[in-house]
Amino acid sequence: MEHTNLIQNINKDLAIALPDEISFEELQLLLSAHINHLIKNNFEALITLLYRIDVSEDKLKNLLRSNPSEDAGNTIAALIIERQQQKITFKKQFANKSSDSSNEEKW
Repeated sequence: MEHTNLIQNINKDLAIALPDEISFEELQLLLSAHINHLIKNNFEALITLLYRIDVSEDKLKNLLRSNPSEDAGNTIAALIIERQQQKITFKKQFANKSSDSSNEEKW
């Protein structure tokens, strides 16, 4: 379920259409290819996207500097996936806290 949520969030935030039933490795590859396409053809859109998703600029810069031989699209895709997973976790935690407090209020 969480994997499906991850793909759905990525599809929504990046305005792409990745299939729901793909492996994590396929997700990484497809997302990397999409990011590389943006790097080559619409860098400004990529920057806007990273800002909107709230990928850490400092973390991105550090990773790109420390791994210059690594494919930039792959590095950025990994950060996007990591950030989307964090958002899912935060939503779950908030939902649990919200339901806990509403149960307390009932008493």
